[in-house]
Amino acid sequence: MKFSRQAESIRTSKILEAAAEINLRNQRGEEIDNLTIGDFDSRIFPVPEALAEAVAAAYRDRETNYPGATGMPRLREAVAEMLKRLCAAPVRAEDVLIAGGTRPLIYALYQTVLDAGERVVYPVPSWNNRAYAELAGAEAVEVEAGADNNFMPRAEQLAPHLGEAALLALCSPQNPTGTLFAEENLREICELVVAENRRRGSGKKPLYVMFDQVYWALTFGGAFRHPLALCPQIADCAVFVDGLSKAYAATGLRVGWATGPRDLLAKMSSLIAHIGAWAPRPEQVAAGMFLEDERAVDRHLERFRERLSARLEAFHEGFRELKARGRGIDAIAPQAAIYLSVKIAAKNMGDEELRAHLLNEAKIGILPFSWFGARDAKNWFRLSVGACRRARIPEIIARLDGALGKL
Repeated sequence: MKFSRQAESIRTSKILEAAAEINLRNQRGEEIDNLTIGDFDSRIFPVPEALAEAVAAAYRDRETNYPGATGMPRLREAVAEMLKRLCAAPVRAEDVLIAGGTRPLIYALYQTVLDAGERVVYPVPSWNNRAYAELAGAEAVEVEAGADNNFMPRAEQLAPHLGEAALLALCSPQNPTGTLFAEENLREICELVVAENRRRGSGKKPLYVMFDQVYWALTFGGAFRHPLALCPQIADCAVFVDGLSKAYAATGLRVGWATGPRDLLAKMSSLIAHIGAWAPRPEQVAAGMFLEDERAVDRHLERFRERLSARLEAFHEGFRELKARGRGIDAIAPQAAIYLSVKIAAKNMGDEELRAHLLNEAKIGILPFSWFGARDAKNWFRLSVGACRRARIPEIIARLDGALGKL
């Protein structure tokens, strides 16, 4: 069979393929700890009870019609108020666009601001930007970020590439690394974008910047800063993508939102409407009700961060012990999200071979940073705790120790 050039060039995510392989092997009787997925085991991390009840109530109340192109007004207002309260971001309800998760919003943004052949700049390792660039027919310009800066790009690394770019795509906290921008670094990048658009002037297409911030509420130690709070001048060219999926363990509810310039959001909304990528109306109604309840939101986030941080810290401490024993392993201290950046060195073994060895010998699944576009991050892996029970971590560390001892 023959397909379009675009269909021929796009392949299924290796991350999803790895998760499917582990699920199949577990179904066949193996006991593998799946530390690959950017999702949650709902038996361990259920959605907040108040949110679940609100969803059920919305279905009972027959809130089952089309939700409108831009989203339900109550939810847009609730998102704006939450961002003002928790992020000091000056957002209004009319500057909020709702969609069926963050993916349609990212796709729509790429399609809205990029013409075929134009450049999109993004750091690696990072999640899925290459696929979105291919779908838009854009030229991907990848900037390698290193462990010396927690795999976050520096302003001076990005600067040489911005003059010819149409879009700068950033993510903080970062997937796959679980790290985030330092405040001064973020401010400098925002100022770079503002300066570049001032250089271009009003007659030229601006440099747009996307901030994927879907993990911001899962930052440990209160270190997250919203770009609008640091550099308000960036508002005219910046789109911020967020949603329920990560902060509320609600990946299946498919409610995401973008904030940004109203004219740009209107174009994104038209595209989303044509592909029918609205968030379901019952989930929108429920999300609006839930986000209005400040006590419920704060209580959930505080407890959720504690549970995730405890798991990440337990892994980090275990890796420190293995490092002290000469196992050639290291990790960056947990900063945010559900991920840990882990370095596992093995002589005469590449990352793909090491991944397979750990899967077969230690019965754990982790993902190499090369799967996230990194070329120079040999031996670095992403570990996710979204499906991990706290009590299993010592056993996982012991099995890892045994598997590395065989090398």
